[in-house]
Amino acid sequence: MTPRPLLSVQELRTYFRTSAGVARAVDGVSFSIAANESVGVVGESGCGKSVTSLSLLRLIQRPGTIEPGSKIEFEGTDLLSLDDESMRKIRGNRIAMIFQEPMTALNPVFTVGAQLAEVPRVHESLSRRDAWARAVEMLGTVGIPDPAERAHAYPHQLSGGMRQRVMIGMALMLSPALLIADEPTTALDVTIQAQILELLAELRARTSMSVLLITHDLGVVAESTSRVIVMYAGEIVEQAGVRELFAKPHHPYTEGLMAAMPRAGTKRERLTVIPGAVPSPYEWPGGCRFHERCPYAWERCEREHPPLYEIGAGHVSRCHLAVEPERRATPHLPLAARAGAGA
Repeated sequence: MTPRPLLSVQELRTYFRTSAGVARAVDGVSFSIAANESVGVVGESGCGKSVTSLSLLRLIQRPGTIEPGSKIEFEGTDLLSLDDESMRKIRGNRIAMIFQEPMTALNPVFTVGAQLAEVPRVHESLSRRDAWARAVEMLGTVGIPDPAERAHAYPHQLSGGMRQRVMIGMALMLSPALLIADEPTTALDVTIQAQILELLAELRARTSMSVLLITHDLGVVAESTSRVIVMYAGEIVEQAGVRELFAKPHHPYTEGLMAAMPRAGTKRERLTVIPGAVPSPYEWPGGCRFHERCPYAWERCEREHPPLYEIGAGHVSRCHLAVEPERRATPHLPLAARAGAGA
């Protein structure tokens, strides 16, 4: 019998209704995460990654709404049916989140120790002294030197890497079952990035928590996850185990992302780029949403929205090449590249 997933998301749709129209930021996303699993979500800015993560915690604010028919089930509980108070008990306690900008996520007028201590005080009703001791202990756990002293520091007195460690510590204060990390290494230099990813891996191994890692960097995903979800234009376009995806990417968008990755030892003068940009969520293109940027697109791609085809065990791709693979033999200049060249 297959064990029930820790998190199950079905047909998630998160729309923003504005004076400009309806932005379908997340448009029918389905996936699951097992206990003690690390899953990466990748894609360009504007593809719906962060809106998906905020939807899981019901942190979408007006004019955004999670549409009827969406389903988010966590530990067997339908999160969309909970009242606000019940949902608050899950946030930070069973599901925690690391935001991508620690300087803006941390309150500048309180010490980092006070902010960490607030978590067990609110959720576990600890005394000030015990909560402070827990905060200092957590600072040590996430690798901050002299934690008793650093607990009295304000966010602006810490480096970017230390602030991110504080955010990780805050997220893990209550030993959540699921950690959502939204671009946790953005704006950090590569050395600090590596340290943060190593820290997350160590903590995950120690606590057996699951991780949903949101990033635009396939290199980060390759190092830190066992399964990858590729998003484009508000929907999932490919999903596979990390080794399978890197060995045999199927969707042309995934291929483009991989071709754009810098590689050590290469002497390319320029990085490969995917022509064009992610279309507006106010008006997704008809047919395949990637067809204007795709080097293999043909008439079917313009008129028929592809389903998620099964490519192999645990590997799906939203591309008609799954049923007409011979089209790969005749790549061409994408429409977006021709438009950019004035053709």
